[in-house]
Amino acid sequence: MSTNIDIPNEINSPNYKKQKKLPCVHILSSLLKDPREQHMQKVIHGIKVGIALVLVSLLYLLDPLFEQVGENAMWAIMTVVVVFEFFAGATLSKGLLRGLGTILGGGLGCLVGTLADELGRTGNAVVIGAFVFIFGAAVTYCRLIPSIKRKYDYGFMIFILTFNLVAVSGLRADKIIGLAGERLSTIGMGFAVCVFTSILIFPMWASDELHRLTSSKFDKLACCIEDCMKAYFSVVSEQESMPRISVGDCKSVLHSKSSDESLANFARWEPWHGRFGLFYPWDKYIQIGELMREMASIIMSMQECLKSPLQPSTPLQNIIKEPCKAVGLSLGLTMRELGKSIMNMKRCHAKVITVPQLQSIKLELILLSSSSKLNGTANVESIAIANFLFLLMEIVDKVETLAKEVEALGEIAGFQPK
Repeated sequence: MSTNIDIPNEINSPNYKKQKKLPCVHILSSLLKDPREQHMQKVIHGIKVGIALVLVSLLYLLDPLFEQVGENAMWAIMTVVVVFEFFAGATLSKGLLRGLGTILGGGLGCLVGTLADELGRTGNAVVIGAFVFIFGAAVTYCRLIPSIKRKYDYGFMIFILTFNLVAVSGLRADKIIGLAGERLSTIGMGFAVCVFTSILIFPMWASDELHRLTSSKFDKLACCIEDCMKAYFSVVSEQESMPRISVGDCKSVLHSKSSDESLANFARWEPWHGRFGLFYPWDKYIQIGELMREMASIIMSMQECLKSPLQPSTPLQNIIKEPCKAVGLSLGLTMRELGKSIMNMKRCHAKVITVPQLQSIKLELILLSSSSKLNGTANVESIAIANFLFLLMEIVDKVETLAKEVEALGEIAGFQPK
């Protein structure tokens, strides 16, 4: 029974060796380059915060401005310190949520205070206490809902703070409205300074970061798959142990859920810039990231499988060596093509080209696992081989699903045809 697997033309081409070296060169260069880039971004962010603080401090330092604003200028400074974030989207979201929470909390606090004033001193305390309890408990419960906590937690916190301060302040309604107007104006000034420096001076876009990180995960997992194939079929003598496999890339992908969700949330707040328009399908990036985390967990399971002391003999490994190595190379190439498709925003034709190839690979693996040469082996060896082939087929399934999702992303986001 044939166990040959068709390999894409790139593998058989004379330039393949050159292509094969590129990932290692790319990873090495990124390790040397990324720390410098990250350091420069941090330096730029620090300079931007310094500029924003200087601009907002002019409300204190310049007498004409101080005469207009007064001591409320401190709210503008506090806004810059609290709201200014590394990414522009994070700054916009915190600023807008802070303003909205302040307006709603102050407005409701003013209404509660006005209503309590009509009921006398005893009724005043009862009404204010009741409303503080109701709104505090209800809003705190809402903050614990995962979807709200991820996106609007800061706004709800500011609402509780403002409502309590206004409701229990004991000021008359007209004084509350005047004070709220003055503080809102200074908060708006601080927010305007944050937006100006964040967006107009070397902006750091969360959308660019999420786009780059998502595409880079494909190359990381491709290298992990190829390393597994090399380690499993390497020639190891009795005195040597199995070559070590770096699991750092897999772990970084597995632990990327919170950062992906945060970046996607910030990206939704960002204005139209560069290649990303309004209502860009950031949810697709979350779905693709989830699929890659599932694939990373399968690769980690395969790596643990390779460390098991119950390994098949070398003659038995040789039966599946060439087909499985071919599968690993093909999966690596496919993953890198998908990553390049996202990075360059070019459409991939998964349903026409990639999916049929992956289905053919999976069929070959099924035929290989049911081969008479493997079925006639000892129980322990057959279990080890079956486990390895099963995990490899699971990876093929995930790559197929990823290819479909990347194609769907290209259609929704309007990627250019290749």
